[in-house]
Amino acid sequence: MNLLLVYGTTEGQTRKVIQFVADHLAQLGHYTQILNAIDATPAIDPRDFDAVIIAASVHEGRYQSAVIHFTREHLAAIATRPNSFLSVSLAAAGDDKEDVEGLKKCVANFTHETGWTPNATLHVAGAFRYTSYNFLKRWAMKYIAYRKGGPKDTSRDYELTDWDALARFVNSFVVKDSAGTASARADA
Repeated sequence: MNLLLVYGTTEGQTRKVIQFVADHLAQLGHYTQILNAIDATPAIDPRDFDAVIIAASVHEGRYQSAVIHFTREHLAAIATRPNSFLSVSLAAAGDDKEDVEGLKKCVANFTHETGWTPNATLHVAGAFRYTSYNFLKRWAMKYIAYRKGGPKDTSRDYELTDWDALARFVNSFVVKDSAGTASARADA
């Protein structure tokens, strides 16, 4: 199967997530093309792929505008293929009811803005990149971590992504049907 993996990232964790997905799919014998939505050109057409996975990270309640634009522009092609959405955020690392509702709202807004309802969505925990934040952002992120019970030592970074859960999601997305032809599904 040939899959298009489109992503948007602010601090780099979503790029790492999509690279993990590509590597995992390669181990399963599939072909992938990774596309940063910012670099999208007319030469990249989702119609040339069997399935599409889109990943974006939540910052201040929104996903990257390049991902929104790409999804809107290619909606018809994406919607006619097996597809899924990986929503990357720090809120996905916990089980706080308010955070869970906030993530649902972010995805609902994304769906409304793009017109795309993914076949499946996985909330992927992101990372605290304390060592790359400026003073104000480091302070704000430490405060958020304090309020939510997250890591507060700002001398290092913390990756919260559950790689095993992501691999299970990818495995459930890509399956072989009874006729032996590659197909994709999503139950998550």
